[in-house]
Amino acid sequence: MHIACQPSILYFGTPVVLIGTLNEDDTYNLAPMSSAFWLGWRCILGLSAKSKTTQNIVRTGECVLNLPSVREVAAVNRLARTTGSSSVPESKVRKGYRYEPDKFAISGLTPVGSETVGAPRVQECPVQLEAVVEAIHGIAEQNLLLRGNLVNIEVRVQRVHIEERIMMEHEPNQIDPDKWRPLIMSFQQFYGLGSKLAHSTLGEIPESLYRSPDVDHANVQKEETCDVLEFEI
Repeated sequence: MHIACQPSILYFGTPVVLIGTLNEDDTYNLAPMSSAFWLGWRCILGLSAKSKTTQNIVRTGECVLNLPSVREVAAVNRLARTTGSSSVPESKVRKGYRYEPDKFAISGLTPVGSETVGAPRVQECPVQLEAVVEAIHGIAEQNLLLRGNLVNIEVRVQRVHIEERIMMEHEPNQIDPDKWRPLIMSFQQFYGLGSKLAHSTLGEIPESLYRSPDVDHANVQKEETCDVLEFEI
């Protein structure tokens, strides 16, 4: 039997993402979030319009999406209820947030330089996606109380870094879901994935049939970067 109810949140479970961005003074900001999903080499991010991460993404037009595994849960937890904004919004003060200028230091995570953007990768995260902004839309714009509070940011991935231990053997461009154990946030609690439950009919489709034109776009950009480097050398 189902019952009609009114949960305050509807966060049914999505992967945790650590978004790396660049502050105005070229220092790094790192923020955990889980309102994200992927379509091809595009990712849709749902963020507070007033957060430091959003401000940095809007200003620079770039970010790195670092995906922690279950191994990094303690580090992710140390970032909870911190903000990179020196002026902490009242709504966050009520939830116990505090200003923290050095997120890498308090989390114990290690920043690594990116190849195509200025924002940082996180060395410990098995998945690191360098991305640029393609579009920004407001959320709930028709509601006077919510207007201006949330944004939907579409980013295009242009460089993918994957830890070798989660790759399929003899498949240099395919991640093994039996090895990848993303950290999942569900109703404000951390979870991991269990083992595979059953054979998937959808899984019979070759991943190559989903290849996006954005992959070729990224390859062209990579070749141009190499040409510039060779010229500079």
